[in-house]
Amino acid sequence: MTNPYGSWTGGALTARSFLKPHHVARSVFHPTWIPGSLDPSVDALKKARVIAGAVAAFGVYTFVEGGFAFDEMLDNAATACVVLLFVTPLTVGVMLHIWRRSGAGTVGQLRGPLVRSLKLLLLFIGSALGTVLVFRMGDAFGVLGSMVSGLLGLWMALFVIAGAYRISGNFFGTAAVHRCLPPLLATVTTWLMAIPDLITGDLHGLGLAMGVVFILGAPVTVTGIALLEMGRLRGRYGIRLAAHPATLPPTPAPAPPPPSYAPNGFVPPQGNPYGPPSGSPYAPPTRNPYGSAPQGSPYASGPRPPYSPPPPHHPR
Repeated sequence: MTNPYGSWTGGALTARSFLKPHHVARSVFHPTWIPGSLDPSVDALKKARVIAGAVAAFGVYTFVEGGFAFDEMLDNAATACVVLLFVTPLTVGVMLHIWRRSGAGTVGQLRGPLVRSLKLLLLFIGSALGTVLVFRMGDAFGVLGSMVSGLLGLWMALFVIAGAYRISGNFFGTAAVHRCLPPLLATVTTWLMAIPDLITGDLHGLGLAMGVVFILGAPVTVTGIALLEMGRLRGRYGIRLAAHPATLPPTPAPAPPPPSYAPNGFVPPQGNPYGPPSGSPYAPPTRNPYGSAPQGSPYASGPRPPYSPPPPHHPR
């Protein structure tokens, strides 16, 4: 599968775009080759999954313990990058094995979108780890170096946070491989980030009951929303997770938005407003629907002379 959309960003980035890191993140971490949502309901479920995933990523216990620790956020970001680096390829590899064993298609058919998704994964992980490194090494370059590294780190932090929002929705563009991969990967990732705390008993000082509720709350929520999203894809569009992407039915293209000139979404009738009316203007007049009129009546059909002939002259 080749990239039919041209460049990665579609030419959306300019020099002024770098003044707004969230614009750069939108172009870089949601490139043009990622397919759009099929309908508003699936898109709403995806947004709900993103919110629940954000709760899992930052940890509710941070706020419960009475504050937000910036160093802890950096540690969590580095840990999340390591988890993503191993979990995402492993999960996709398992699904590739299942699809290949079904005999409906080959892995080679998916090489294009798989390579692009891997590039997006490595790009995000590199950006996140680079941001952590800039903040960690900020104090090693003196006062001026600390100011420069602080400004650079702030820009990169905003860039990575905005990118994380985009990544949580498309999950490294894996929807280009299979529409069900993003909710599956979100579920697997949130569980793998929560289970170690339960196994080691590290409840972050919340107590057993509160620790279990707040640690498992986000993974359970993400799982429920992901199952609902995959159920909607299966019920409405026939997209099943276990089916090879080559066997899936073609998905309808998203409906284009109404023209900008249309008020309140009303689209006027199309066509040339200055053209002739329907039907030939030179067609003969239609028949009188009320029947034929008496001879000499002005309403009689058919041609009439412009004036009546004079009566004949009778000599006296």
